[in-house]
Amino acid sequence: MKIAILGQGGHSKVIQDLISLNCNFQIIAYLDDKYKELSMKEDTFYGPISSVESLINIDKDVKFIIAIGNNKIRRLIANKVKLPNESYITLIHSTASVSPSAKIGYGSVIMAHTVINSDTQIGDHTIINTGSVIEHDNQLGSFVHISPNATLTGTVKIEDGVHVGAGATIIPSVTIGEWSVIGAGATVIDRIPSNSTAVGVPARVKNKQMIEGV
Repeated sequence: MKIAILGQGGHSKVIQDLISLNCNFQIIAYLDDKYKELSMKEDTFYGPISSVESLINIDKDVKFIIAIGNNKIRRLIANKVKLPNESYITLIHSTASVSPSAKIGYGSVIMAHTVINSDTQIGDHTIINTGSVIEHDNQLGSFVHISPNATLTGTVKIEDGVHVGAGATIIPSVTIGEWSVIGAGATVIDRIPSNSTAVGVPARVKNKQMIEGV
């Protein structure tokens, strides 16, 4: 399968490593706005994100992944390129443990040593980062980022755009409102409203965010 990576920052390096583990995958393009025009170097295309359509015209079978860790920017790019869901690849690291009953959306990435347990649902363009545990019956929206070693216990609901910090824990049946941020190491025991930042043990809302363009 031929893959084009959108974004070429730090998160892109991790995505590149994940893709390289599968001998059936081939990276044919890196698209990032640091490039001015689409060009080829050593059998690989480099160009701005706006060259997505040109790349499809060159190879209609290419699949895409948005390799940017920031949830808001990831959504902005998805809205900008307007690709159908089927144009995105879902990536799952070979060391991840994913239940057969779990459902994972288009363009999402499951990193090394993660656990995704029974009947969990994960939306589109969501990142489950290294060593995270997503227990049974969780519901995660789209454009979510679960940072390394975070734990979502059973029946947790994570709405669109939420960022859960490294090592955070969310107890059963808690809801995190859309576009909120949970600080690293926090323990969440109560519902967190949308557009909030919550930190500490137990986690308390620190401020309401002003979310623009989402």
